Amino acid sequence: MAAPAALLRQCPLLLPQDREGTVYEGFVSAQGRDFHIRVLLPMDFSVKNARIECSWHLKKLLHGYRHILKQRLHSCPDLVSFMVELKTVLEIALKNTQDLHIPRPPEYYSCLVRDLEVLGWNKVSYVDTGLATVKLKAEDSCGRQHLITLKLNAKYPTEPPDCLVDFPVQFAISWMPQSSLIDIFNQFLAALESLKEFWDAMDEIDEKTWVLEPENPTRGATRRRIAIGTNVSVNIEVDPRHPNMLPDCYFLGADHAVNPLRIKLNNNMHLWDPEISLLQNLKELLEIDFPSRAVIEKSDFAKDCGICYAYRLNGTTPDQVCDDPRCGQPFHQTCLYEWLQGLPSSRQSFNVIFGECPYCNK
Repeated sequence: MAAPAALLRQCPLLLPQDREGTVYEGFVSAQGRDFHIRVLLPMDFSVKNARIECSWHLKKLLHGYRHILKQRLHSCPDLVSFMVELKTVLEIALKNTQDLHIPRPPEYYSCLVRDLEVLGWNKVSYVDTGLATVKLKAEDSCGRQHLITLKLNAKYPTEPPDCLVDFPVQFAISWMPQSSLIDIFNQFLAALESLKEFWDAMDEIDEKTWVLEPENPTRGATRRRIAIGTNVSVNIEVDPRHPNMLPDCYFLGADHAVNPLRIKLNNNMHLWDPEISLLQNLKELLEIDFPSRAVIEKSDFAKDCGICYAYRLNGTTPDQVCDDPRCGQPFHQTCLYEWLQGLPSSRQSFNVIFGECPYCNK
């Protein structure tokens, strides 16, 4: 399979390694330097479930940017968009690495220390020994703790620092030469309040339901896979700007179990009420009660894969289920695909493979 033209333009040294176009390997370039990278896509080409492998040097450069890269990986629609984001972050990382070796004038330190004193040391979570990285902490109106990481270059305050936050949306600051850390902190507080309803909705889901994925969601994560029953779950993607609107819903499970849920969702969609919580709306539209963390153990519905006998594999959980009501065995998509590929009786149509259940042979 040939690499998409847009990907070749952005990363001409990153080439497909298989016919399906699920494995790419090569180099990503920034500031005249090349860094080895390997991208593994799932069979549905979903970037948010991709696995990124890279050289130790690139991993070290991007170490402080892991949260923002995870956020971009979940929000980018395709591999081309993610590679553009990756190159942008890499440019910033290289620039900041170079800035660490540039002697900073005395005015830089006096200005920074003055700004920190005016802001208040109680709002400072971390300062590195070179006074080039500062982490500020803040609490939103609901008592949630948040951090903002500032990477300052030698020209501060003439030039703004790079700001890294665990947000589901982009955080862009307004900066002028006379601006200070106080201005950034106030903009950070305003952004926290603008996302209050989104985090309220996600916190309620995390506290009152069994979330199968992500296992430890960050503040920037907009997706939740919520358990409904044994081997039945719903994947929701919440719009952080409009968290009280109907999210994208995708049901996972055997057809006989998820088809009634799809029908209820379609029939009751008009009942969605933005005045009540997202979780309560989902309960009323689907006419169900989600399994409660208080009375049901996760092991009651989180079943191991019928092929590898593990629950979590490379960060993913079983999301493919046998459609036979008497079986209903779950499998990891990767395990099932590799199993079916090895069976002579399986047949493939484009990127969909058909074959017998490894558990019940149906």
